[in-house]
Amino acid sequence: MKRLLFFTSIIFLFTACNSIDIYEKTEPFKDHVWSSNNRLTFKFDITDTTAHYNIYAVVRHLDSYHWNNIWLNITTIAPGDTERTQQVNLKLGDNAKGWLGAAMDDIIEHRVQLNQTPIQLKQGNYTFILQQIMREDPLQFVMNAGIRVEKVVQ
Repeated sequence: MKRLLFFTSIIFLFTACNSIDIYEKTEPFKDHVWSSNNRLTFKFDITDTTAHYNIYAVVRHLDSYHWNNIWLNITTIAPGDTERTQQVNLKLGDNAKGWLGAAMDDIIEHRVQLNQTPIQLKQGNYTFILQQIMREDPLQFVMNAGIRVEKVVQ
């Protein structure tokens, strides 16, 4: 039994060491309603320019959310750079598999990676602005949304 516990602990340690959480923040929505004029702003600092990072959009919604996706305008302001906005379609579910995120009772959390491969970031302050651009406005049954940045351990 001790041997099994030891090996389980070792496996857990090796699988848990793939990334280091640098920043994660979400903003809640009153009455679980996200209006398109409610733009969420997130700011964080990067000090390690030799590391590679993954950036995620975080969305939590209720099971009664009407759509299999969410369209967002994601504005990025990097140190010494101009403001860049891109439209992003985050897939949250499909009709065959159901929700793609982690579910707990009727709450579903999605962490959707925004970059395809880990990227290096400049030193300094970053700003991310999230705005929902769905046809349904205000968007019902969304609990909160935010940004997560992880340092990839290589």
